[in-house]
Amino acid sequence: MTRPQRTIASLAALTLVAAGCGARVEPERPRGSAAPPVTVVNCGRKVTYDGVPERAVVYDVGMSEMMFSLGLAPRTRGWVANRVYGGIDTSAYRRDFERVDRLGDSRISLEIVLRAGADWVFAGHNQGFVESRGITPAILARHGIGSYVLTETCAGAGAPADRTTPIDGVYTDYRNLGRIFGVSARAEEVIAGMRRDFAAASAGKPADPARILVSDVYEEKPYVAGAASIATAVVEQAGGRSVTDDLDRTWDSVGWETVVAADPEVIVIVDYGMSYEEKRAALMRTPAMRNVTAVREGRIFRLEFADVMAGPRAATSAGKLAGYLRSIGR
Repeated sequence: MTRPQRTIASLAALTLVAAGCGARVEPERPRGSAAPPVTVVNCGRKVTYDGVPERAVVYDVGMSEMMFSLGLAPRTRGWVANRVYGGIDTSAYRRDFERVDRLGDSRISLEIVLRAGADWVFAGHNQGFVESRGITPAILARHGIGSYVLTETCAGAGAPADRTTPIDGVYTDYRNLGRIFGVSARAEEVIAGMRRDFAAASAGKPADPARILVSDVYEEKPYVAGAASIATAVVEQAGGRSVTDDLDRTWDSVGWETVVAADPEVIVIVDYGMSYEEKRAALMRTPAMRNVTAVREGRIFRLEFADVMAGPRAATSAGKLAGYLRSIGR
């Protein structure tokens, strides 16, 4: 297990030093000070950390941005992200991504973690932590390495009782990370900033929310955002309603008939892998979609993959989408 420090309730505990887009945060208690263990609830179970992680390894852009927004780049040994998803060049924390080692450009693995000498790993269930690939919290624990599971993915980990709204899940992660790393005051600052951004995105939204489809690929069936996805929360905060919010998952495939029946007014295409232009062209020439309002009126909006990941970027993504919706009178 790792050795986190207990959060000290101090209002003057943080000193932020500007460092490009990132920030360096002075912990609420010095790293070397004695502190009792910290216990947080993660995916429905209590997890105890016996000290502050010093060599964290993080998977994917959203979770890395959570760490960097808390000023934890100095305690991050490295990060792993699939290059096909992009998002680094447009990140508000690009300088942190550049100064912290990139340990892999595909999937995280036990080998990468062990080679890095990690003492703690942050990933999601089936979003880094995968039993068949030999890297899970239980496997890491056998190597004396602590871990934390992204709340958005908890339902897939078999913890339905721990489920919450996607946005509240992000806030839960921030508060838990704040306690684990002893930066709770900074975590509350980030949460407050996200709340302000979401409120700004929601301002002026119509009484009848726009019907919106969020999809990332168009092959035999569209792959769409479900109720548990932060992408659905982004839509709601922007003043829309996801036409697939009845799916009890983060993402899933649905039939074209489902989309056609819902008649979305706007379609959000997630840009990664196949380019946005290619996906848009494929969508526009799909026979089943010809009479759907969004296609007929050309109301197709682009978001990056990183824009619809659980993390600090979700709030700014809601603002982007809200701006588009207001521009078309929705």
